[in-house]
Amino acid sequence: MENIFLKTKDGVKIAANYRNIDISKYQQPIGWLVLTHMMPATKESWNDLAEEFQNIGYESIAIDLRGHGQSDGGPKDYRKFSDEEHQKSILDLEAGVDYLIKNRQAAPDKIYFIGASIGANLSLQYISEHQEFKTAILLSQGLNYRGIKTEPLIKNLQSGQKVLFVSARDDGDNAEENQKLYGLTPASVIRKIKIYDSGGHGTDILQNQAELLNLIIEFIE
Repeated sequence: MENIFLKTKDGVKIAANYRNIDISKYQQPIGWLVLTHMMPATKESWNDLAEEFQNIGYESIAIDLRGHGQSDGGPKDYRKFSDEEHQKSILDLEAGVDYLIKNRQAAPDKIYFIGASIGANLSLQYISEHQEFKTAILLSQGLNYRGIKTEPLIKNLQSGQKVLFVSARDDGDNAEENQKLYGLTPASVIRKIKIYDSGGHGTDILQNQAELLNLIIEFIE
């Protein structure tokens, strides 16, 4: 794993963990993951998932959103952010995507977004606004995190895109919110939803529901 730093369009330094494939096993990556954490987590919350995908031929970039971890404003400056400042975190994802395309020769349709909580909302926003990117896996996506509203975003998805919704019933109203968004997804979009009885929020579900990793792998493949 390589620790790298990126610069966003608005001048924020963003830290990221990059995982390469093992060139003794794979000639080139099968695909690339953009991993976006929940609050108050960091890029390291994706280590286990990123390693599992690395072992089967995927490269990944896990970013520290601004105000988190090693990125500008961290640690914990996100607690002082306005909603508008949180919404600028979409530029952090953009910096990660640009790195994949320019430095790793990644094709947009082979870049897969996996996000947790606010990271899920941002991941949906990215593929909704850039429809050359096809796939998002959304762990505990919400209807409105810090002004990132998902109902208009989900309705903007197009044929050929695909979304996996994941939530748990012990996480407040999140399961109901995900079911609502699933129902609003256009019929031309490939969609799947998994609601666990328990598991918690965001990346906690990955820790508490071991079979979720295989579900994500199957959905991407």
